[in-house]
Amino acid sequence: MSDVDAQHLRLLEAILFAAADPVPERVLADRLPEDADVGTLLEHLGTHYAGRGVNLVKAGQAWAFRTAPDLARFLTRETEVARRLSRAAVETLAIIGYHQPMTRVEIEEIRGVGLSRGTLDMLFEQGWVRPKGRRRTPGRPVTWGTTDAFLDHFGLESLGDLPGIDELKAAGLLDPRPAIDMVSAAGRPPVAGGDHAEETDAAADEPAEPLDPDDGVAVHRDPEVGD
Repeated sequence: MSDVDAQHLRLLEAILFAAADPVPERVLADRLPEDADVGTLLEHLGTHYAGRGVNLVKAGQAWAFRTAPDLARFLTRETEVARRLSRAAVETLAIIGYHQPMTRVEIEEIRGVGLSRGTLDMLFEQGWVRPKGRRRTPGRPVTWGTTDAFLDHFGLESLGDLPGIDELKAAGLLDPRPAIDMVSAAGRPPVAGGDHAEETDAAADEPAEPLDPDDGVAVHRDPEVGD
C-alpha cells in the first residue's frame, strides 16, 4: 500500500474511532480525499482488526468499531432503566422490521387494533424507524422502515439477519397452533399472542415485555470498549 493509501487508511480509522454512532459509507466517502477508494480501505481495515479486541462491523450501509463478540460478556454492565418499550411499540417495531415499508393503517391491520400517535413517535425518537416515502395511493400515506441504528442496536448486519420462522418457533415467539399457517400476504408469520381484536389502544400501549428476554427489566448494555 502506498504512502497516500496508508494516510487514507489512518484517516478512515480515526473517523470511525471518533464517531459515537455508525458512520454511513457515503459520509466516509465525503470525509476522505476524492482519490480514496472507500470500499478497499474498509476491506483493509476490517482485515486488520479481525481477531482483535474490537472489530470493524457493518450495520446496513454504515460502519463502526464494536467490541469483539467473544469479549462482550467481560465488558457489559447491566443497569435498570425507567423506560420500557410498550407492547404496542415492540409489536410495531417487529411488523415494520419484517414487512417494511409499512403505513400506519397497514400496521393497524396486522395488529388488529388502532395505533396511538405516541408509539411511532417513540420509535422515531429512538432512531429505530424513519419515514421511507409515501404510498402512491389515495391520501399518499407515509410509509415507515427501520434504520441502520436499529440494525446496530440489535447486532444485525442487514434485515436478512432477522430471525426466521424456525428460530422464532424455537424461541416461543410464534403461535404453535395449526393457525400458524395463517400467514399474511407479505409471507411473514403472525406473532404469538398477536390477536388483539378485543384490545383497546390504551391497553396496547401499557408497558409489556422488555426487549431483553433474560430478566424482567429493560436492560441497557454499555460496554466500556467499542460500543
